[in-house]
Amino acid sequence: MATLDLYLSFSGNCEEVFNFYRSVFGGDFSVLNRYSDMPGADDIPPDSDHALANGDRDKIMHVRLPIGQGTNLMGSDRPSGAETAVMGNVFSISIAPDSEEEAVRIFDALSAGGEVTMPLEKTFWNALFGTFTDKFGVQWMVNYEYEQ
Repeated sequence: MATLDLYLSFSGNCEEVFNFYRSVFGGDFSVLNRYSDMPGADDIPPDSDHALANGDRDKIMHVRLPIGQGTNLMGSDRPSGAETAVMGNVFSISIAPDSEEEAVRIFDALSAGGEVTMPLEKTFWNALFGTFTDKFGVQWMVNYEYEQ
């Protein structure tokens, strides 16, 4: 069966965002590549028009943080000259913790400094559910389902 991973793009703060997510979810990055890791990056003259000559060398080209069983949260910084990354309101990352305690911990940690749109509370569908936008503009849903 296919797997589904989440990929987020940022305009220069990908490393900060993913260090925050790693502090919440734990674990280590399974991949972390900077633009300077690209083959030939050291051969680009500093006075060229290439993005690597314009401050992108230390930005994140690709990062992967494994979360849970078989899911990865991935991301990158958009290179200079690319359209600015804009967080929208057409998607949310939904996470289903293994316990009520884990749901509370994840909700509290990820929503710190962000905006809670629906407090974490028991719902009519027999779940502990809440929504928020984290301090980086990413929307999340936390949904712990009680046994039916």
